[in-house]
Amino acid sequence: MTNHRGWITIAVFLFAALAVATFAGAQDKAGDSETVAVVNGKAISRTLYEQELTRIESRMMQMGQPVDPAQLEQLKSDVLDALISRELLYQESMKQGIKTDEAAVAEQMEAIKSRFPDEAQFQAAMQQMNLTEEGIKDEMTRDSAIRQLVDKEVAGKVTVSDEETKAFYDAHQEMFKQPERVRASHILVTVAEDASQADRDAAMKKIKDIQKRVNAGEDFAELAKAHSQCPSAQKGGDLGFFRRGQMVKPFEEAAFALKPGEVSDIVETQFGYHIIKVTERAEASTASYDEVKERLANHLKQEEIKKQAGEYVEALKAKAKIERTPPEKP
Repeated sequence: MTNHRGWITIAVFLFAALAVATFAGAQDKAGDSETVAVVNGKAISRTLYEQELTRIESRMMQMGQPVDPAQLEQLKSDVLDALISRELLYQESMKQGIKTDEAAVAEQMEAIKSRFPDEAQFQAAMQQMNLTEEGIKDEMTRDSAIRQLVDKEVAGKVTVSDEETKAFYDAHQEMFKQPERVRASHILVTVAEDASQADRDAAMKKIKDIQKRVNAGEDFAELAKAHSQCPSAQKGGDLGFFRRGQMVKPFEEAAFALKPGEVSDIVETQFGYHIIKVTERAEASTASYDEVKERLANHLKQEEIKKQAGEYVEALKAKAKIERTPPEKP
């Protein structure tokens, strides 16, 4: 199984406000007496656990990593562990007397409401999801306290030196290599794979007529806007930069054979007939240290924060009383 544990933990105890709204009312819901864990006397409900498990499964599906039966048991354990971690962090934030920024919570609440046309539809959505505005605010308050704790105890103490950043750059040169790329625009006349010969002939006539106008000096971008049947038409046919392997083979071969400003002959692909114009070319290169220094330093810092946050949570667990009774998901 791909190791999702790190991001699952971060996702659960440092989730965004929108995610809060998906399950805010579930925790400590009246009548929900079944628990999956008790952390220093504080119960984590089965309802919350199942909603979070479903949310993570959906997220993994969207990432193209659906959970198979062999992975499910590990995922259940990871989600429960993350919920326990979040509860421990919240309890520690309360011990340290961390106060929530009420103005920030109110701002987050307004941001959620702004996603709905009006107050009535917001309230209807709350009712449908069995949530309350107060419940959402409570979860935002918890989230704010956890964020402040992690900033204070972990993130605020992490620094990455220039020496560390440069050493990583020097040791991982392959990460900063940029392959040859071209920026191209095209005009597409689509042809269905099962099109009749008559339809193919009509499409070819249309693309040849457009080609004549391109060759006569008419503006390529304007012709693309008017005649191309690709979504890129609204941008004058611009496809941006791409490297080899990102386009279908006939298109790629034609594009990479052109110099900036040159226009191809008619190119046939599985999508139909194209006329391609290359507007820029970038040769293969390696990004310099100065170009990547800031982004690299931030990446290394985030990785170190993730590592130290995990260690901080493990230290809290070592001092806590935790009882686990993970249920089967129905």
